Amino acid sequence: MKKKERNTLIRGTGLLTAFAVWTLLIQTVDVQPAGVKGTDIGFAGLNTWFHQLTGVHMNLYVVTDWLGLVPVFVCMVFAVLGLCQLIRRKSLLKVDPDILLLGVYYIVVIGCYLAFEMIPINYRPILIEGRMEASYPSSTTLLVLAVMPTLVWQVRNRAGLAKYRHPLCFAAAMFSVFMVVGRLISGVHWLTDIVGAVLLSGGLYGIYKAGAETWRKEEV
Repeated sequence: MKKKERNTLIRGTGLLTAFAVWTLLIQTVDVQPAGVKGTDIGFAGLNTWFHQLTGVHMNLYVVTDWLGLVPVFVCMVFAVLGLCQLIRRKSLLKVDPDILLLGVYYIVVIGCYLAFEMIPINYRPILIEGRMEASYPSSTTLLVLAVMPTLVWQVRNRAGLAKYRHPLCFAAAMFSVFMVVGRLISGVHWLTDIVGAVLLSGGLYGIYKAGAETWRKEEV
């Protein structure tokens, strides 16, 4: 592993460590029964202040919720790409290593998504259709920031997509910004939920990128 890839791996690992520390802090710092139905919320002063500042915008919540299907579609596109390579090349070992790694990466991301849905750290600041829902980390933010950067990496490193490179990368970046900001100000998450999702997705992507870059250079 070259210095650049090693530094990327270190940054990814550092972000995952920061996420673990952040998760611990959320459960220990300024914990108050300030959530819906009196549920405990860490960093309660900061979270309630920001929630009151932004208010609740259900239309924005619905838009970002539906647009959360976009990263799912991206995952499906690469799954189909990997399947086509497998069928054409007749061997799993002949599928592009970065695509195989991408499949493992997406499984890990989905695993994190499901784990935090089953083990709630925080509940949303409002009821969704009359129900309390897990809120930490923001699952939509996690999916967007974990998946869309992989689209950018693939577009930049696949010769067949060269002519689409700039518009696709720009669209992916703008979409990601809109989704994070939209989720942040929609009022359906605490501020700390968004921060947690940014740290977790950044850490996971950093590790994927380091591995993908290493394999790509070994093939050249």
